[in-house]
Amino acid sequence: MIRTPAGRLFWARRLAQMVLVVLSIGTVNFLLLHLAPGDAAQVLAGESGSASPEYLAALRRQFGLDRPFPVQFGHYILRLVTFDLGFSHRQGLPVATLILDRLPATLLLMSASIGLAVLLGGALGFLAARRAGGLADALISGLALLFYATPVFWVGLMLTVVFAVWLDWFPVGGMRAIGATSGPGAILDIAHHLVLPPTTLGLFYMATYTRLMRASVLDVQDRDFVRTARAKGLADGRIAWRHVLRNATLPIVTTVGVQVGSILGGAVLVETVFSWPGLGRLAFEALFQRDLNLLLGILFLSSILVGVANLAVDLAYARLDPRIGLQG
Repeated sequence: MIRTPAGRLFWARRLAQMVLVVLSIGTVNFLLLHLAPGDAAQVLAGESGSASPEYLAALRRQFGLDRPFPVQFGHYILRLVTFDLGFSHRQGLPVATLILDRLPATLLLMSASIGLAVLLGGALGFLAARRAGGLADALISGLALLFYATPVFWVGLMLTVVFAVWLDWFPVGGMRAIGATSGPGAILDIAHHLVLPPTTLGLFYMATYTRLMRASVLDVQDRDFVRTARAKGLADGRIAWRHVLRNATLPIVTTVGVQVGSILGGAVLVETVFSWPGLGRLAFEALFQRDLNLLLGILFLSSILVGVANLAVDLAYARLDPRIGLQG
């Protein structure tokens, strides 16, 4: 598909749209954060116990906060175009270094959460649709409603109390044990820490995908092509797998692409509850420290992740249904 002229034009247009959207989001983030009261100079001056006007003025000159707002904005846009995220004066390190250090943990948490939500939610939704009106449908629908209505942080706290404190099956927080070595043992240690955080985040979205898959399967299994397959004498399992499930998955793929941003937002709560060393905790700390360069860098990278996720959704659509691969 990408090798054809129409395919290349389609993906070139989508990439151009993603770049425009990312730059627009970066502009809005810059304007909103600079409208908020306070800055990094005031935070550092307050922590040092010296908030004299001279000291504040020196800090603002050091951080470039004394420049006119249009000049700061112009430098910020120029840095975005050249992929220069700036320097975190609060942490004393380049923003890119800080982000790249935390990015793998967040990607690991997001991937595990999305995988759990999609696989478990899709399976439960498919089962509920195949047993529509029965006991299994009622139980699955009730369970999905329960997890959808329960706050994410409450689920995380309860999982911690039950499985980490009472049963002592999993660690309370963190990504790895203190003094953990490298090699297979380190992988198993990370996997052990990776059970509760993605479960907490994934259960909420699992509820959404369960309801969505149930409704989608009920809609698809009454379509004309499914009735035609039954009339040809195909086995019920083959129809469900080859015809119903493949077409019913399309709304799930769309929803995953749309919800990547909200999953990133939910990761802030989960990373805080479980002390997970990801971008969510880093953004939370940067917000309270008024580290605008670091916070803007995290938001910029988050917008790129959302854009890439939507491009991945387009690719998945093209694989699942080639008829709509070049639309839009």
